[in-house]
Amino acid sequence: MSGHSKWSTIKRKKGANDAKRGKLFTKLIRELTVAARQGGAVEDSNPRLRTAVQNARAANMPQNTIDRAIRRGSGDEAGVLYEEAVYEGYGPGGVAIIIETLTDNRNRTVSEVRHVFGKFGGNLAEKGAVSWMFALKGLIEVDESSAGEEDVMLAVMDAGGEDLQQADGVFEVLAPADHFDAVKRALEEAGIAYGQASLAWIPQNTLSVEGADAQGTVRLLEDLEDLDDVQRVFSNFDVQEEELAKLLA
Repeated sequence: MSGHSKWSTIKRKKGANDAKRGKLFTKLIRELTVAARQGGAVEDSNPRLRTAVQNARAANMPQNTIDRAIRRGSGDEAGVLYEEAVYEGYGPGGVAIIIETLTDNRNRTVSEVRHVFGKFGGNLAEKGAVSWMFALKGLIEVDESSAGEEDVMLAVMDAGGEDLQQADGVFEVLAPADHFDAVKRALEEAGIAYGQASLAWIPQNTLSVEGADAQGTVRLLEDLEDLDDVQRVFSNFDVQEEELAKLLA
């Protein structure tokens, strides 16, 4: 990768408490519902739903919860209709941020996102203002306990895997968006279990910030992810290891 934000590493090191797990379930349920509504309730013919189900299972979501979310999406059970919206902005020190949301009220969502940016000296930007600094890629996490680096590399390279990095006990497999599903299938066919998988905005280059800007960026990213309507947050945020240790202390 030409650049890779440390934000995913930070989240992993911070761990997840029960409250965070509940928020994760809410986000996964929304994704399951939208995926089923857009592409149907059959996983084999709906790659987005197949990925959403895999991510839900990786998070240990009960099967009946998964099934109910899919039924809501397919119209077999009443539920809220969500629409997708993507926002872009700048955080402390000029860090570029992309926010993906699923919402039933765009006005509420943009107001909440703008408020969080304002709290930490950041600001929302126009569409396209920062997304040009990123590339949309498939990102798949394989736990080191599932396979060795060489096995993972051999499994994915013929399917279109683009890069492999190791971080905190996880291999991060990167693939072009149009090869995302093929790479996941290649891992499955090789008998290699993977955890979270999604299309992700990968920064082409990262921006290193320190001190108050680094602290403010971490708090901004955390508060954005805590918003109910926010599904995922991406940034080009980078930080030196010694500064990272202070932030996580």
